[in-house]
Amino acid sequence: MSSSMDVGYAGDVSAKAAWESLAASADAILVDVRTRAEWTYVGVPVLSGIDKETLFVAWNDFDTGARVPDFLGRLTAAVAAAEGGKDSPIYFLCRSGARSRNAAITATEAGYARCYNVEHGFEGDLGPDGHRATAGSWKAEGLPWAQS
Repeated sequence: MSSSMDVGYAGDVSAKAAWESLAASADAILVDVRTRAEWTYVGVPVLSGIDKETLFVAWNDFDTGARVPDFLGRLTAAVAAAEGGKDSPIYFLCRSGARSRNAAITATEAGYARCYNVEHGFEGDLGPDGHRATAGSWKAEGLPWAQS
């Protein structure tokens, strides 16, 4: 895990470490910052086995690629609805770890104390075969997920 002094947030964690923390800590939260299209067509993390739900708060707009202007407002509302707070451990997840890292930094700057980036995201980077679901990603680690 990276030090928050180096990166501006609590650090990067593996998908397995995020899952273990979500299972062990009643107040730990998973926030998927991908777009609605990704949630619909690629799949989503499933936390029902640990009696939780993934929060879906898009970082950017699928059509334009622009950052969602009220990301922090939407995050605050979603965290409150999940009965979390600014001290809850929050694990941010995107496709490969870039948007979620930015979300963790932004949330930390807004006063959230324990923001983590799931370092390889839901699918990971492109592999040599041009496909995702590379080692370390939520999918490749065999963590629960579903596709519509």
